Amino acid sequence: MIPEKANELLAAQALLGGYNRNSAKPKLADVQREHEQDTMESLINALELERIFGFKPGTVLS
Repeated sequence: MIPEKANELLAAQALLGGYNRNSAKPKLADVQREHEQDTMESLINALELERIFGFKPGTVLS
């Protein structure tokens, strides 16, 4: 998944709140797998996903 598309999808989920954590995780894992850890961490930081979903920079998703 390209980071721009993941950003769009995750931003929509972030607006709905923390109960969508399980559906956000595969999107982040795709970005991490197809790109780099830094790209995934940029999404986490930009969308405040640590606060909303509990994803922390440095986490390895599989």
